[in-house]
Amino acid sequence: MLNRLSTFLYLRPKLVLALLLLPPLIWFLVVYIGSLFTMLVNSFFYLDGFTGQVVREFTLKTYAKLLIPANVQIFARTTSMAVAVTLMSIVLAFPLAYYMARFASARMKTFLYLAVTLPLWSSYVVRVYSWKLILAQEGIISWFARLVHLDGLLNWYLSLPVVGGPSLSVSATGIFLVFVYIWLPYMIIPIQTALERVPKSLIEASSDLGATPVQTFRTVILPLAFPGVIAGSIFTFSLTLGDFIVPSLFGNSSFYIGKAVLTYQGTSGNIPLAAAFTMGPIIIMSIYLLVARKLGAFDAL
Repeated sequence: MLNRLSTFLYLRPKLVLALLLLPPLIWFLVVYIGSLFTMLVNSFFYLDGFTGQVVREFTLKTYAKLLIPANVQIFARTTSMAVAVTLMSIVLAFPLAYYMARFASARMKTFLYLAVTLPLWSSYVVRVYSWKLILAQEGIISWFARLVHLDGLLNWYLSLPVVGGPSLSVSATGIFLVFVYIWLPYMIIPIQTALERVPKSLIEASSDLGATPVQTFRTVILPLAFPGVIAGSIFTFSLTLGDFIVPSLFGNSSFYIGKAVLTYQGTSGNIPLAAAFTMGPIIIMSIYLLVARKLGAFDAL
């Protein structure tokens, strides 16, 4: 029986391929695409202000609420934070990734891989709460600032209107620092992988032709590593757009997209508005990927 079945499948490779792909495709279409489609449908409903019930009638009134100044500021605040986190992650990740790819020995590379990925082994919530203690007014950063008599500078920085707050643990700066820490490994690994694929002969040829190290980096290394940068930025940018735990723990009364979705869906029960808000990151990421494709970031993948 098994021999007949194996012979039957061996003679029909397309059937075998279909059987292998069918379960993940069903999961992808039903669970992932289905949930997104359901969310999209709900975003065209609206919440009756008198009864508090969701009215299942097609309307654009819910999307019109996204255009009020307060909600536009939420999108602008979240997007600017995602951009800042992505840029800082690139600045911090590139030197380490370059060292891992070009200069680190096998043993050192293994150690650095473990050092980069080790935080991912622990709970996300535990790591976030650890930073809550570090950035608190009684935390180690404030203690060190007082020790070196820089507490006046820290207090001045915290008094600034956009980046400051009562303490680092309740400020946009705190959100920024925690986001960079949380998502940095997702930037280091793709860049390091892309740099591993850059042939050393190209770098040596650039040097032999008289190019300075800066010119070699700008014309050879960076363009070839650009797909890795884009791959890492997709993680850092998209994860920052949708996260709600960090803004809830470290932010003030200013809303971010994830926090707004949680509030509208959980507290007020306004599922249509929460669904409409979730369409924002999808649209932003779609535009981001289209721009990256125009820049040729996916050509070398």
